[in-house]
Amino acid sequence: MERTDAHGLSAAMSGTFLLSCLLFAAINHRQRGPYMDEGFHVPQAQAYCHGRFLQWDPMITTLPGLYLVSVAVVKPAAWLFGWTGSVVCSVGMLRFINLLFSTGNFYLLYSLLFKIHQKNKAVSGFQRILSTLTLAMFPTLYFFTFLYYTDPGSVFFTLFAYLMCLYGNHKTSALLGFCGFMFRQTNIVWAAFCAGNVVAEKLNEAWKTELQKKKDEKISSRKGSFSDLIRILQFLTEYVISPKKLLTLTALTWPYIILVTVFFVFVFINGGIVVGDRSSHEACLHFPQLFYFLSFTVFFSFPHLLTPTKIRKFLLSLRKHPVQYSLIAIISLFLIWKFTYVHKYLLADNRHYTFYVWRKVFQRHELVKYVLVPVYIFAGWSFADTLKSKSIFWILMYFVCLLAVTVPQKLLEFRYFILPFLIYRLNIPFPSLYRQLLELAFYIVVNAVTFYLFLNRTFQWPNKDEIQRFMW
Repeated sequence: MERTDAHGLSAAMSGTFLLSCLLFAAINHRQRGPYMDEGFHVPQAQAYCHGRFLQWDPMITTLPGLYLVSVAVVKPAAWLFGWTGSVVCSVGMLRFINLLFSTGNFYLLYSLLFKIHQKNKAVSGFQRILSTLTLAMFPTLYFFTFLYYTDPGSVFFTLFAYLMCLYGNHKTSALLGFCGFMFRQTNIVWAAFCAGNVVAEKLNEAWKTELQKKKDEKISSRKGSFSDLIRILQFLTEYVISPKKLLTLTALTWPYIILVTVFFVFVFINGGIVVGDRSSHEACLHFPQLFYFLSFTVFFSFPHLLTPTKIRKFLLSLRKHPVQYSLIAIISLFLIWKFTYVHKYLLADNRHYTFYVWRKVFQRHELVKYVLVPVYIFAGWSFADTLKSKSIFWILMYFVCLLAVTVPQKLLEFRYFILPFLIYRLNIPFPSLYRQLLELAFYIVVNAVTFYLFLNRTFQWPNKDEIQRFMW
């Protein structure tokens, strides 16, 4: 990193941290007590603070990573500064843990952008810092910086694991992946994603060698065609049944294999992936979650995905391949018809954006969910088009992980989309400076509206004394 880039990064991190501290103070002043899921997380962390490690709230569905890290930070700080009494592990102090995670996420996002795009000499240090600032302000993640939720810590350890994987430190990556798993069980998918990065790299090298042997330039220039896909599947089959190649991959990815094995042992002993209350977290094949994620991504990346050029390219592709798109449309309609689930929380809890999205859009008419299929197809095409600079094996590996992390979820919850979105956004080519500034401005506006509603547009439920607030 050049000196000017280091100074710019330090200035951006410091400025963001200062702004976050001011916002943190305002939120803690208005909402002093635990809110929403904090009602479970805060008492559990406080129990750990007092050494009651065997006490567990059965309503909590995640592992105790957040509480263990909180105690490991708060207790030494309390001893160092002489804090005693109720201030130790208070709501405000526990929330501050996520502010620290947020600062760590800022640096990790910059480091990942630097590593992933290091071969692109056209990208300036200013563009990397601007993209880092934008992703650090990503609304769904940034909001939970100020509440005691698992999201900032979950993102921190997962991004850290991904960074270590890219630098080839796979034992460290797997250990960090375990930490991410301790924050949220579904993060095991992103540990597998790190292993998939290694596998995809080896497959891509072997595929290039195969192409060179056959001197078949058509295949490499027509990536994405149906015939190319068939050849790639044949290549994968041949690769997988080769004991020597499988042994090589195992030698490279053994730390991740151990981690995934630990995960399956946990699932077997626990009787499922969810700890605590499972009644509201049932796994199912909710295929439309993929469509919701693609729409979510287009909304938050519209400066890159929703452009006149992309729309023209999509319409041209539609005209060239009507049969393929018709088949995709039919499959999409079938998946929506047979696999749409509506969680009770989505219909009952009017404090979340998803409640209003569902009521204002999907509940307007029974046919709305089918009418949106063309939007989903465009979103999927645009999404895939921005990843075309990645190898076909990386794309396949990412989509497998995306399906694994979204489809089993019955509840439509935007927080579940944070990690797949960030990993996608980190890996697309750098957009123009204008589009980066537009994206940042959009995130700032969305954050401003969200915090305004949370702080100032409070309301009460009938027969309930507690103040309710709008949030993600």
